[in-house]
Amino acid sequence: MQLRFLGKVTDGGNSPTLFDTDEIMFDRAVYVLQGWKITDPQTLAMLNLPNHEAAIAVPKELMRYLPEENNGAAD
Repeated sequence: MQLRFLGKVTDGGNSPTLFDTDEIMFDRAVYVLQGWKITDPQTLAMLNLPNHEAAIAVPKELMRYLPEENNGAAD
């Protein structure tokens, strides 16, 4: 996987980061997010994550580094 740095929000040593990548997963191009691992059992239960997924939290301000695609429209 090749990673291309897009942006970072640094907060006292914590550094949520956004990367673009050439990777295709489940037939879709993807971004890679580095953030804070969600470990709260109640939150994880609400998400009902499959085994091949993980939940992370990132500051909303990190999203300013996302390239504009599809004008924010959902699939």
